[in-house]
Amino acid sequence: MSDKDVLLQMGFDPARVEWAIKATGGRGLQPAMDHILENEGKPVPDLSSVSSSSASSGPGAESTGQAIDENDEDMEALKAVYGSAGAGAAAVADVEAKSIKCSVCGKIFKNTALANYHAEKSGHDQFEESTEEIKPLTEEEKKQKLAELREKMSEKRAVKAQQEARENLANETIRRKAGKDMNELREEIRAKEMKKEAEAKRREKVEDAKARAAIKAQIEADKRERAAKAAREKALREGKPLPGSSTPSTAAAPAVAAPKAASKDYAETRLQIRMASGGQPYTTTLPSDSTLRAVAEFLAGQTLAVDVETVTFAQHFPRKTFTRDDFSRTLRDLGLTPSAVLIAS
Repeated sequence: MSDKDVLLQMGFDPARVEWAIKATGGRGLQPAMDHILENEGKPVPDLSSVSSSSASSGPGAESTGQAIDENDEDMEALKAVYGSAGAGAAAVADVEAKSIKCSVCGKIFKNTALANYHAEKSGHDQFEESTEEIKPLTEEEKKQKLAELREKMSEKRAVKAQQEARENLANETIRRKAGKDMNELREEIRAKEMKKEAEAKRREKVEDAKARAAIKAQIEADKRERAAKAAREKALREGKPLPGSSTPSTAAAPAVAAPKAASKDYAETRLQIRMASGGQPYTTTLPSDSTLRAVAEFLAGQTLAVDVETVTFAQHFPRKTFTRDDFSRTLRDLGLTPSAVLIAS
């Protein structure tokens, strides 16, 4: 059974077997097997471009013919000097070298090509001619060699499969880590966006509260202005003194009565509101006819920590705590004019 038949029985592609045999120069089963394993997965080239060292055609044939002619001439010369028996012995001496032996490891090779392949693989560089003849493999030896090659191929495939499994595991780990990092980044971006939205809503709520307080204050001012205008027009129609002007009877009134009357007629009340939890106080000026609820609405427009329905007010001097019923009473009725300091909690 030839080396080619052995490789074909192992299930290799015929074109790949032909390529391996030509590429190794027909040096034997092991070099062809190594070539197939090393070039596994590579495309088979055009075999017409691969030269075989075992080809017998071409210039080599001419050189072989010349060598035969030269050997014939040498034989004739030996016969002339030593006779027929001496020439035959000399010719036998020339063909006694039947193999090449590695002086380093002792391995024997059939031809120079195999010896060169061994030198490339092992790095050994000392060879000598040997008279030992390499016998061809028997059928049993070929079967054993085939089994060894199959086992070696299986081991190489197993090692390659393990390496691919490790690479796939490493790639999967990298992919999972990248996905985890991407999810964390998305969560962080989402949290920042939610925080921005909450801050924008809080600012919008504060601005709306301020706008409502300003509109309400403007409405109260308009009401006071209309009331004052109506009072002036009524006084002009009835020929009475204009509101706010001094009369002789008023000037002649006792001095002790003036402060009491003035304390009831303050049109505006200046308030300073302090938070029980501390912080910067809030100041505002409201009409004296405004209710305590208007003060709560003003404070709710300044800070989100205050709710109109739950806030309470107190006064340190004189010490007093206002109830929910007081929220409908005016600042004048509560005695907070012309100015007061309130504690909100």
